[in-house]
Amino acid sequence: MLSGLIEPVSEKQDAVGVIMPHAGYVYSGYVAGATISKVGLKKTVIILGTNHTGRGERFSIMTSGSWATPLGEVKIDSEIAESVLKESSLLKDDALAHMYEHSIEVELPFLQYLEKDIRIVPIVISEGKLSEYQKLGEEIADGFKKIGRSGLFMASTDMTHYESKESAQEKDRLAIDAISDMNEEKLFNVVKEKDLSMCGLPATCVLISACKKLGAKKAGLVKYQTSGDTSGDYSSVVGYAGMIIW
Repeated sequence: MLSGLIEPVSEKQDAVGVIMPHAGYVYSGYVAGATISKVGLKKTVIILGTNHTGRGERFSIMTSGSWATPLGEVKIDSEIAESVLKESSLLKDDALAHMYEHSIEVELPFLQYLEKDIRIVPIVISEGKLSEYQKLGEEIADGFKKIGRSGLFMASTDMTHYESKESAQEKDRLAIDAISDMNEEKLFNVVKEKDLSMCGLPATCVLISACKKLGAKKAGLVKYQTSGDTSGDYSSVVGYAGMIIW
């Protein structure tokens, strides 16, 4: 399945960050595959997920251990994770928030397919204030920089949930434009004002904040689809966007 989703790309983007969807592969896999195919992978990926379960700490990082997928185990990069945790006043070392959460785990096979010995730093981010997201992003970037190694940052999010294709596209375009502007405040306000059911808003705001701290200036859309492109039902869709920050 992954071989059919990953695209052969000769020239990879030297990205600071990437935004990936996290639905079932039959629905969002083409967006995820097209996006990650265009990125030059690093040995470590710092993945910002959302908290669908309500379990664990509000801002949760795992600093040790490994995650298992059908492609084998993915080890946590403890050196980077511990540096990020030490630098942050908001993050807590906590496995419970990750226990039944899918937003990070569904990204891992894509990474493993492209880089056998990939390592991760898993961070789950719950609802909070914009100021918390901005602060957390800067803290994560500072902790990462102190180690002095390269890495790729990723936010895992789906876009509008269960609205018509027309409504979803209209709302998602506003969010995509805000991300393209590298403006987490604009994104936060658009989601709140338009009641946009983008589940990974916290992770995406933190990603933009972290990437700007690391010197990123631009963001662009790679691919956008809805679940209707698979199911044929356009009356109630979920939107998926893949984006790159550099």
